[in-house]
Amino acid sequence: MPTDFLIMVVIVGFGLVTMPVFAVLRPKGADPLESSVRGSFVLGSFVRDWFYWFVRPVERISLAMGLRPLFYNLTGVFFGVAAGVCFAAGQTSLAGWAVLLGGAADVLDGRIARGLGIASRRGAFLDSTLDRFAEVGAFVGLVILLRDSVLGLTLVTMALGGSLLVSYARARGESVGVVCNVGIMQRAERLLMLGFAGVVDSAVSGWLGREVAGGALVPAIGLIAVGTLGTAVYRTVWIARALPYLDDEGDP
Repeated sequence: MPTDFLIMVVIVGFGLVTMPVFAVLRPKGADPLESSVRGSFVLGSFVRDWFYWFVRPVERISLAMGLRPLFYNLTGVFFGVAAGVCFAAGQTSLAGWAVLLGGAADVLDGRIARGLGIASRRGAFLDSTLDRFAEVGAFVGLVILLRDSVLGLTLVTMALGGSLLVSYARARGESVGVVCNVGIMQRAERLLMLGFAGVVDSAVSGWLGREVAGGALVPAIGLIAVGTLGTAVYRTVWIARALPYLDDEGDP
């Protein structure tokens, strides 16, 4: 069994073992470092809160060291680009770990900002925009990895387009006064699905007798494509319904 797959099994097992501990020690009341506009998480608030609890030592060390949110913003971009380079080189396991580490950095930047009391519109803009750079970096690598597969290229294109549309719909909605964070394939879900698929892809491809990568990645990218496009359509309809039919100038 591949080493990366074994490491993933150990991490998942560790999570399952520590979750009961978290359930007992879980603090009461709202998390003061949680964003007030963050959408729901498909695995539920318990798993999300467990992860916040798990990375809390990193938060505390970062706050003690005076690390700024931009450090984690740029770290997320670095891991996104690194994931793309690894995907392009066929190192799918390394790419998967890079995606997951980039996701952890994406969580930490906002929590550090709120912990330091410096959350701002400028920070929110940088966070959202740099996340897109990281995402594009990873998907470009996937395009190179799956360049010989028409299905793979089609799904990667759909997944990248859907991912950007999900974010664009939210940003455009907020620009006209509607906060929309609904949908099942937001950034956290995309990162987890792509990261886990990358880590186990070599093992799954081997079990399926594939000579090239994609045994786990192609199905995962397909789910991301369908989920993001569906979420983008849902958000478009949701925001349109939340807005008045006629604007202030009376134009439809």
